[in-house]
Amino acid sequence: MTEQPTRVRRADRTAVILERLSTHGSVDVGELAEHFRVSQATLRRDLQVLEQQRLLRRTHGGATAQDVAYELPVRYRDSHAREAKRRIAAEAVQRVPEGPVAVGLTGGTTTSEVARLLVERTDLTVVTNALNIAAELSLRPRLKLVVTGGVSRSQSYELVGPWAEHTLRGVNVGTAFVGVDGISATGGLTTHDEVEAHTNAVLVERAAHTVVVADGSKVGRALLARITGVDGVDELVTDDTADPAALQALRAAGLRVTVV
Repeated sequence: MTEQPTRVRRADRTAVILERLSTHGSVDVGELAEHFRVSQATLRRDLQVLEQQRLLRRTHGGATAQDVAYELPVRYRDSHAREAKRRIAAEAVQRVPEGPVAVGLTGGTTTSEVARLLVERTDLTVVTNALNIAAELSLRPRLKLVVTGGVSRSQSYELVGPWAEHTLRGVNVGTAFVGVDGISATGGLTTHDEVEAHTNAVLVERAAHTVVVADGSKVGRALLARITGVDGVDELVTDDTADPAALQALRAAGLRVTVV
């Protein structure tokens, strides 16, 4: 008996739809229905939900991206390259020394995986501007949690702006884990939003050691808002889908690169 292919759940379908919009600018209902092995009516309902959330604009037979500077919300990015992000996080947490130490975490799906691996520690102080990370760690009484103030960004669940930066300037962080939307030798660490970039730059400044955690799709990309140059951080931990030429350029720029 031939095994029937497993249908993809809506959360994973929407993540792929938005990822394709980010890359190509448009999607076709027929192609998506064939790819996911669902009906075109199902895909149209998916697109309708995303249009209601102002994440795309439906067209006859498909959809187009809502704007040029396209950023996937965290709730949809979470399922993308999940296993790779977990491998990256498992490698990255080994940089946290034993004993009392303060760890900084920006927002992002890979930094969220790092946070989940820190919950068993009893001697950590975690400093974060990410609301989702803070909500998860607040249930762990053995950790000391410091959450910045700031204005919430719905795309990344991060608190950003002067209030967040005021909190960060008052702390000393041993190891910071930074998520990015792009990292390249020439562009440095980049993201979609300039306010978020400035807030994350303050965390990098306050950290004795900074590790960038990013899956391979982020390597070689340079987006609008620059957080810092690669000379401002100590290491990149990524996965083996990253472009080898981009990794070599980062190494040539003096950045330590670990591939999992």
